[in-house]
Amino acid sequence: MIARLYGKPSGSPRRAMTLVEVLAVVVILGLLAGTLAVGFSGAFGKGKHELAKTGIAQVVGRLELLKMDRGTFPANDTGLAALTDGLAKPTDPHYVSPERLLDPWGRHYLYVAPGPGGHPYEVLSYGGDGRPGGDGEDADLSSIRLIEAKP
Repeated sequence: MIARLYGKPSGSPRRAMTLVEVLAVVVILGLLAGTLAVGFSGAFGKGKHELAKTGIAQVVGRLELLKMDRGTFPANDTGLAALTDGLAKPTDPHYVSPERLLDPWGRHYLYVAPGPGGHPYEVLSYGGDGRPGGDGEDADLSSIRLIEAKP
């Protein structure tokens, strides 16, 4: 009776897991975590590319507003700084806060004027590796290619 009050088992002793069973569970959980990590890393790379496309589109929209307001696109030496503090006021329609001029990898979007193929400018992100060229997450994103890809 006293043993039951204090929670001591009255029947057979409890069986604990052996070291082999614990190791088997740890290995299975490790394999599962590794599989999920590989799957999610690809999704994150695609997500960053989509965010970069959206960011480039927003910068292009602000550049078009700047042209309507001032009659010209910024020169190459001024670049995207024309959209932010110092060269634009927060009340200007083309104003962009400086953190909005960073791609999802934390690097500044690049501005080239004049752009290739007769375009007045090009806004670029060099993707995950930050270098020209590349595939997958490292592929470059260009405002010109985004505009030409629209149906």
